Amino acid sequence: MNRFEKSFSTLKQENKKAFVPYLMAGDGGLENLVDRLILLEKFGATAIEVGVPFSDPVADGPTIQAAGLRALEKGTTLKGIVKEIEKARKAVSVPIVLMTYLNPIYSYGISEFVRDIQQAGVDGCIIPDLPIEEEDIIVTELEAANVELIRLVTMTTPIERIKEISSKGRGFLYTVTVKGITGVRNEYDAELTKFISTVKEVSSIPVLAGFGISAKEQIEEITKYCDGVIVGSKIVDLFEQNRRSEMEELMSIVKQGSKVL
Repeated sequence: MNRFEKSFSTLKQENKKAFVPYLMAGDGGLENLVDRLILLEKFGATAIEVGVPFSDPVADGPTIQAAGLRALEKGTTLKGIVKEIEKARKAVSVPIVLMTYLNPIYSYGISEFVRDIQQAGVDGCIIPDLPIEEEDIIVTELEAANVELIRLVTMTTPIERIKEISSKGRGFLYTVTVKGITGVRNEYDAELTKFISTVKEVSSIPVLAGFGISAKEQIEEITKYCDGVIVGSKIVDLFEQNRRSEMEELMSIVKQGSKVL
């Protein structure tokens, strides 16, 4: 089993839900990335999503865009991030997922990118601007390196396409909870729980919900219908404001989760 399968198997045995925090690499200085990864694991992260700053992040909302700009201003590069993740692997045991776009990968060189992230101990990649019709440009090399391509489905994705996407890989299915970009939200579409339940019914891999999840009440409600949550903008804000006790409290919510309905 890969790290994803081990982590989700343990959660299932313990009847708990996943909490995957997102942080922007280089926000606050790339030299802090290792310590932040260690901290998030200490707080109970099931896996950790590491964002790569990019000048045109089409899926990111204002909070993460601002964090990316701060990181770029500090000279953060993809190569630098990979090197820091390799250092972190000595102390961090949970799966690490890189969230990036195609352009930085092309600039790096696809084969070189896959080689280096495998060596660094990266477990998965999220590439929002890579549709399944085009993923052959990288997925074969990722699979050979035992790095999972984490795919996304949205509320506008047809059910047959959800079935096709969820049949691939051994990581988890990223289920987008809004019709739009990332960012803290107070309300969700009324059809959300029905959508998540449908995705859960057809998916052969764990289903995690993300985009805009920021509050205890949201996490408690959404995890009734799926295997866990991904929280980005809220974690980015809490790091920037140095409110780590609130981060720990938020992440503790899923430790005593209930079974999926």
